[in-house]
Amino acid sequence: MDEEAQPGPTTLLEATRYYSDLDIATKAFAELRWPNGPVCPYCESKENYYAPSRRIWKCKACRNQFSPKVGTICEDSPIGMDKWMTAIWLIANAKNGISSMELHRSIGVTQKTAWFMLHRIRDAMQTGTFAKASARVEIDETFIGGKALNMHKHIRERKITGTGGKDKTAVMGILERGGKIRTRVVANRKKALLQAIVKESVAPGAEIFTDALKSYDGLEGEYLHQFVDHAVEYVKGHVHTNGMENFWCLLKRTLKGTDVSVAAYHLFRYVDEQAFRYNERENDRGDLGRFRRVVRGCAGKRLTYKRLTGKATA
Repeated sequence: MDEEAQPGPTTLLEATRYYSDLDIATKAFAELRWPNGPVCPYCESKENYYAPSRRIWKCKACRNQFSPKVGTICEDSPIGMDKWMTAIWLIANAKNGISSMELHRSIGVTQKTAWFMLHRIRDAMQTGTFAKASARVEIDETFIGGKALNMHKHIRERKITGTGGKDKTAVMGILERGGKIRTRVVANRKKALLQAIVKESVAPGAEIFTDALKSYDGLEGEYLHQFVDHAVEYVKGHVHTNGMENFWCLLKRTLKGTDVSVAAYHLFRYVDEQAFRYNERENDRGDLGRFRRVVRGCAGKRLTYKRLTGKATA
């Protein structure tokens, strides 16, 4: 049977009950990671056997022992796969995300542990692709940061003296109509940077739509570039960036309503999470399909607490 068509839990209640069994959760994670059977992460041999009492495999070639956590976002985690699988289900299928406090209460770990788990899962949700957007493509940017109204007076006075984006973080989005969205946290909105990202992400000859930002001037030679001036109108026939505006609304709703306070240092992971959720919103298998996509993205990624908190670079 095709792995995508295999049965599994379809609701949160079913998933919680199903993965509450540590043996089932461990084997389910292993099957999604190794659809063709367990592979030793040390020597890549398929000759191994399972030790059910310890929930590990033993490689017959190199004699090493390994669990399905090795070489994934879960590596070195003392948290059982029952809690990991439930956490992945929750973040993959919560429309507005899930906070570390909510996860801490839901699966019975500390808030600090829940925060670390969520960031590791966000790494698994990154959907990088070498395929370039084509046909009709919307390009836009937004600024993410706190409202001056919620800041201390001396900070508020400093922040409101500059432009709207002062002391905020810029995020760029590229949406292929009828396709996927690509997002990136950017250092600035200068012409050199934005146009370099466009050329990296959009196929030549595509029809691109932007606002009236001058940084996009000069793309006409490689693309069919049309823009809409938001000071005058938001839609000019089929020329608009309303798809990107919709995504920004979803992102900011999550950041303001669920995560509340997001440091600029971590912002790219929250943006990746929302991009994954947007791109998988019409997954054929629904909640189960999104969940499996995240689990399959766990392999080959490692995020240590020191690197997450900026105390180490690798």
